[in-house]
Amino acid sequence: MQVESIAIADLSNDPANARKHGQKNIDTIVASLRRFGQQKPIVIDSSGIVRAGNGTLEAAKVLGWDSIDAIRTELKGSEATAYAIADNRTAELAEWDDDVLAATLQGLVTDDEDLLAAAGFDEDELAALLDEMDAGNENESTTERSLQLKPDMEYVLIVCDSPEEWIEMQEKLKLKQVRRGGYKKGSAFDSVGTERVLAWSELAERVNSDNSDTV
Repeated sequence: MQVESIAIADLSNDPANARKHGQKNIDTIVASLRRFGQQKPIVIDSSGIVRAGNGTLEAAKVLGWDSIDAIRTELKGSEATAYAIADNRTAELAEWDDDVLAATLQGLVTDDEDLLAAAGFDEDELAALLDEMDAGNENESTTERSLQLKPDMEYVLIVCDSPEEWIEMQEKLKLKQVRRGGYKKGSAFDSVGTERVLAWSELAERVNSDNSDTV
């Protein structure tokens, strides 16, 4: 399909468009167009009716544009109507990965505060997202996280020569099931396994507990 620059005066919004664009939505599209320009064409039919991109057309009018990039679909009648609905519905069915979204938005703020608004979010929405994630984290499983190795400390490495020795050591040292340290529950790297790093104070307490039990 060929992208054309079409005079806005020659275009019409889809009268059957069931997707309504509130003022906040139009303002967001305006901010995006102002910052990034038009990065994808709208879709129009042979009569100049917009089948996908009605909000973009309205935002372009707000910005005072005389023309807009568009591609012409060959779909007609009910097929054109169904496509218009599908264009909105498929976007509606997508979901955000809140962890990735929050990290990305925070990165935008660090690079350029105006990018947050251009991406369709404001500071209050970002704060609410972070608060919601914090609340969710407080309700997560209380399984403790494993200790992390620190380069400035000394270590003793215990090697087991067989699976039987490994099982015996787990019992003797009372090794617990812990989450890998440094990863949020549910992330791609989150996992639970036998603890592999013990603080000396914890090891001493477990060994002394065993000795006291045998006295």
